[in-house]
Amino acid sequence: MRSKLVLVLVLLSIALRAHGSVFGGVRVLVHDPQHRALVGAEVTLSGASSGVNFSATSGPQGIAQFEAVPIGTYTVSIEAPGFARSTFAVTVASDRLAEVHAVLRIAAHTQTVEVNGASEQPIAIVNPQSYVSRSEIVQTPGADRANSLTFITDFVPGAYVVHDQLHVRGGHQVTWAVDGVPIPNTNIASNVGPQFDPKDVEFVEAQRGSYMADYGDRTYGVFNVAPRSGFERKSTAELVLGYGSYNQTDNQLSFGDHTNDFAYYVSANGNRSDYGLEPPTYANLHNQAAGGGVFTSMTYNRKNGDQLRFVGSGRADFYQVPNDPTAQEAGVRDREREQDTFSSFTYLHPFNSSVLFSLTPFFHFNRAAYEGGSSDVPAATDNRASTYFGGQTSATVLTQHHNARVGFYGFGQHDSHLFSVVANDGSGDQFSQTQHLSGNLEAIFVEDQYRPRTWLTMTAGVRFTHFSGGVEENATNPRLGAAITLPRIRWVLRGAYSRFYQAPPLSTVSGPLLDYALQQGVGFLPLRGERDEQVDVGVTIPVHGWTMDADAFRTAARNFFDHDALGESNIFLPLTIDRVRIRGVEVSVRSPKVFGKADAHLVYSHQSAEGFGAVTGGLTDFSPPPEGFFYLDHDQRDTLTAGFTSMLLWKSWFSFDASYGSGFLNGDGPDHLPSSATFDIAVGKSFGERISAKLTAMNIANERHFIDLSNTFGGSHVNDPRMITVQVRYSFRY
Repeated sequence: MRSKLVLVLVLLSIALRAHGSVFGGVRVLVHDPQHRALVGAEVTLSGASSGVNFSATSGPQGIAQFEAVPIGTYTVSIEAPGFARSTFAVTVASDRLAEVHAVLRIAAHTQTVEVNGASEQPIAIVNPQSYVSRSEIVQTPGADRANSLTFITDFVPGAYVVHDQLHVRGGHQVTWAVDGVPIPNTNIASNVGPQFDPKDVEFVEAQRGSYMADYGDRTYGVFNVAPRSGFERKSTAELVLGYGSYNQTDNQLSFGDHTNDFAYYVSANGNRSDYGLEPPTYANLHNQAAGGGVFTSMTYNRKNGDQLRFVGSGRADFYQVPNDPTAQEAGVRDREREQDTFSSFTYLHPFNSSVLFSLTPFFHFNRAAYEGGSSDVPAATDNRASTYFGGQTSATVLTQHHNARVGFYGFGQHDSHLFSVVANDGSGDQFSQTQHLSGNLEAIFVEDQYRPRTWLTMTAGVRFTHFSGGVEENATNPRLGAAITLPRIRWVLRGAYSRFYQAPPLSTVSGPLLDYALQQGVGFLPLRGERDEQVDVGVTIPVHGWTMDADAFRTAARNFFDHDALGESNIFLPLTIDRVRIRGVEVSVRSPKVFGKADAHLVYSHQSAEGFGAVTGGLTDFSPPPEGFFYLDHDQRDTLTAGFTSMLLWKSWFSFDASYGSGFLNGDGPDHLPSSATFDIAVGKSFGERISAKLTAMNIANERHFIDLSNTFGGSHVNDPRMITVQVRYSFRY
């Protein structure tokens, strides 16, 4: 492992001309009313809420280009002598070039300022994406809670939470990236706690498949998080205090400041509740939760154009595992403890307007410790601690027609895994076993986005991956795609074909644990990586500031990752299913600010997730597979979320969300549980510049239903009851 880590560092150190995937680019073409290039126009790019600003002057072809722009929403302002000032809205996506074609009008004698509003030209990308801003996180009911994933499920089609795990497009193997750096985690569905607080998020870019070759380890979703930077503050601190039903508290204290060259943001947060995880029945028994963490982001821009960025976070969470009345009476007192620490450092150096150099080493530590109570039969402990160290780099050359990239990503992993079982039934059977496992992954990718015409974007790439752990595997995964912008109506048609490889967990079963498994009538087969093939087609339709997107996909998986319990021990081990097919149609609608007051959003997904064949790896009882295809436990055909936010009088606002699900699998199926719908609201008001308050009511009708009937964390799961919380924000200078 040591030699392979040295190889990783050598490859990182010799990489030339790199581009961090938290950045995108903006090209502004400035023309006069006769569509002649305007030279010398002053173009400013301003972050909608981040406080980041860039400026450039249009050249001989009327082009002003911005490189290394953090992902997010921006306002483009253009000024030229004799012309009216114009502004446009633009969204910057990672590793993509957004273009704004600005036609300036002759200024009137009154020199009034003309605002053209949002550009109706969507980014010509080949994969479906969703974007969530900080203002949406703040105003969407429940989205800024420390343990909430509402900021994903409300805005990303096909995203839902079932048995306390986030699923996207029928799978739960997703990638979280902070500042463009993917956080490695090969373990499957072992954590239920968050990696960071949504209140620390500035902007989220959610990709749902058909990724370029620079992403490739997790098929079902990539969430690229741009944290708050401090550029939006000037020696300003913010205190957030929250309290609500079931004695919920959710508090945060943050500080931020910036100069022309340096910005920092740092926060500390804490939360607790008497209602933590999804309980197995309508009764809320043994279900307390508590957690806390710290987060920091620092950026330094040197005068020669270099940029240094550091991001660090640490969290600890505790959960009582909910009981049903029988387990509560029997004295069962299981619990889950989790820790997560992440840090990354990025050095970015621009060689010229088209070439950058970036180097990003990172560190990640993650623990999930399930500890059974002394009254369990048997009493079990499953304590895994994983340490990752590695880095990423890429080389990018951006020309008029090409956005070419070659890069490397790799990490070494070490797991310390404790299994312990005490029978507690008078038999005296017990064992305790600690495993120390190591592995590593290296990936090289090459790709190009080619634009031979302004209306045509073609992408091609390939990703080479080598994994060494319990098994050694190599994968070569091609990526192909195209996006066509239809003239005049500006619709974007897209299609993509992709293959993916997902490295397996290091988990294995041997020694006393294997003997115990055999006594339970089960065994453990070596885990191999999941290999996926995906076809995706879609269309993006802009209409008067509205954006409508429709997408259809089909994913065929071999060795699909899932998990199951070892007997009655509450030890959950991964497994792989021979084949899985996931098919779906997704729709999303986003509105502009209507009359400058209200905006709306809608996401809908119709999909099926079906398995075929036997268990090919991990925990298995070697039983013959069922005939034909069978539904996975998280199969839900229809998922819909819709909502709106409206500004009211007296510096107040109102937000509403409705969520509908057609019902997950009922036991082993094929029947599904009944459909259900919940409604959430939030009302906020500002009291001057420093104080604001928010009232949130989740599931206001108190509609209760079973989410699923699976065995994760001890049985079935029931949705959350009505919860009402009050939050106060206070800002002050220091």
